[in-house]
Amino acid sequence: MLLVCVVPVSEAAAAPQGAVSKAPDPSVSTMTFTAKERRDALAYWTPARIKAVGRSVDLGPTGPRSQPWRGTAMKTVGRLFFVNASGADTWCTATAVNSANHSVVMAAGHCVRRPASPVNTYLDMVFVPGYGKGRQPYGAFAVRAAVTPRTWAEDAVNDVAALVVDADAKGRKLVDVVGGQTVAFNRRVGGKTVAFGYPATRPQLGEELLHCTGTAEPAPAGEQALPCDMGGGASGGPWLTDFDATTGKGVLVSVNSHGDGPESGTHMYGPVLGSAAKAVYEQAQRG
Repeated sequence: MLLVCVVPVSEAAAAPQGAVSKAPDPSVSTMTFTAKERRDALAYWTPARIKAVGRSVDLGPTGPRSQPWRGTAMKTVGRLFFVNASGADTWCTATAVNSANHSVVMAAGHCVRRPASPVNTYLDMVFVPGYGKGRQPYGAFAVRAAVTPRTWAEDAVNDVAALVVDADAKGRKLVDVVGGQTVAFNRRVGGKTVAFGYPATRPQLGEELLHCTGTAEPAPAGEQALPCDMGGGASGGPWLTDFDATTGKGVLVSVNSHGDGPESGTHMYGPVLGSAAKAVYEQAQRG
């Protein structure tokens, strides 16, 4: 099951406004948002709305493998808020990464658009790094472009996305404010891995960063598996290897995609970041 958190729609769904552009790289699909749409997104996600989105969902109790993060503040990881294609307020988890433009965030493809569907644009996308219990210590960053593999847009394969965010209200770029994780492509699967996310399970309801630690193993269909029971809302969260808890830095080798149960299960699955993911990242850092 995909781990995006779906909130019940309280009013009629709005028609998607984000533009799907023809990217120079034919292997990726890029969606862009106008300056007005980005301003509207920042205005839309008020503190009250953010609180309400978590209280609107009940995915049951948090599993035993998912533990609150108590180490150094994870400034690079945050909540990605958006309105989905059905018009519902919801969120995923996303991560600031090192890039040429200092403005790239990695997440899951299904946090950006429906897979293999013409109804593909999510609206009012805002990234809040370091979010915790209502606090937004590093501000909020509107998404100006979202890139997915064309295989995700057309065939629901390669569940990964890279987003380009605006500078903050003070004109500072994301990575200059919070730093960034290093991204590794075509890395051999295995070794100790820490996955992070903001699941909607009780009692946290998306308000607190949780994590799972284990050994990643190869899985079918170009994926890898990690012992983890985080539920909806954790989608897009980073898998970090070579992780240093004192600095909060590691190497991003995957993102949370789906669990093996109806809500979460005993294992989390994420894509192996190969050529498709690299093309997405490269396109985003040119943005």
